[in-house]
Amino acid sequence: MKQVEAQIMGQSYLLGCPEGEEVQLRQAVQRVDEAMCKIRDAGKIRARERIAVLAALNLAFENQQKPAASDTNTPTAEANASEHAQTLAQPTASEATVLTQLIARMDQALGVDGQLL
Repeated sequence: MKQVEAQIMGQSYLLGCPEGEEVQLRQAVQRVDEAMCKIRDAGKIRARERIAVLAALNLAFENQQKPAASDTNTPTAEANASEHAQTLAQPTASEATVLTQLIARMDQALGVDGQLL
């Protein structure tokens, strides 16, 4: 296992990575960093943990929305990056609704002191 240093929201992390998968890990780190920075830069949430949870939800929701057709029509990494940037820039109304519902459920589970927003 190889050690890879990565930066997410200005903080360094030392990550374990299987040999030969460094590029994929760095791409994943970049996606997480972009998602977290976008939430932080919106200015509504300051706590790093809450930003991380929301970014994880956004990325998980995005992955669920991708059709299985990607197996037959594999896009390039550049196309994926472009699609991802557009998705982050302009969430659809249905995505916003689902995320709002998820946040409400998490707020309910966390209680008043742990509300995400």
